[in-house]
Amino acid sequence: MSTTQQRIAFITGANRGIGLETAKHLGALGIKVIVGARDNAKGAEAVAQLQAAGADAEYLHYDAAQPNSPQEVAATLLYRFGKLDILINNAGILKETLIGQNNTLSVDQDTLKTTFEANFFAVVSLTQALLPLLQKSDAGRIVNLSSILGSQTLHSTPDSPIDVAKGLAYNASKTALNMFTIHLAHALKDSRIKVNSAHPGWVKTELGGDNAPMEISDSWKTSVRLATLDDNGPTGGYFHEDQPLPW
Repeated sequence: MSTTQQRIAFITGANRGIGLETAKHLGALGIKVIVGARDNAKGAEAVAQLQAAGADAEYLHYDAAQPNSPQEVAATLLYRFGKLDILINNAGILKETLIGQNNTLSVDQDTLKTTFEANFFAVVSLTQALLPLLQKSDAGRIVNLSSILGSQTLHSTPDSPIDVAKGLAYNASKTALNMFTIHLAHALKDSRIKVNSAHPGWVKTELGGDNAPMEISDSWKTSVRLATLDDNGPTGGYFHEDQPLPW
């Protein structure tokens, strides 16, 4: 990776939870972190926390529900920095109860569409808009925040750890995101950009709930590892920390 210019990272949903924790640890590595969030006040608060921890951080408005938002982000990053080194597609939503439920016979179209808009379509749109900037990097890295719940192998394996969590909209959106990772990595295989899916763990966030076993303070490891891979690192993979997961 280049040592002549500071690396720039854009992280969606970085105003709280896993995204904020990831930003803290990237900032500690000397990487400039751009907090993407739709709420200006919460974005500014996150930047203040990051700066208090010694990170070089800025806020940039990003709203996955607004069709023009990816182009606005791209234009601002181009004007401010002329490139992008790291994109972490961290933002996502959950509109279902997952544990102990199979809602396949009852999930409504609004839940399916809203979940896919945020967790899949918005990610594709933003990534496509930012690819020209990532191609200007010496070593572009794209990290898609997936979930072990997107694993078709584990969902179809009797008595697997995730057998009891079959919320269709969320799980299918993460499976689709994994396919995007595979296809995008293939499309970029002759470039310096690496693309991977990350399962951060089941984390005590607003999305993960209070029963999750992992603290937010430990949730950054997979994203940061994949965001800072060297030239020999993997691409087109699906990982939790340094362990590959089955598709």
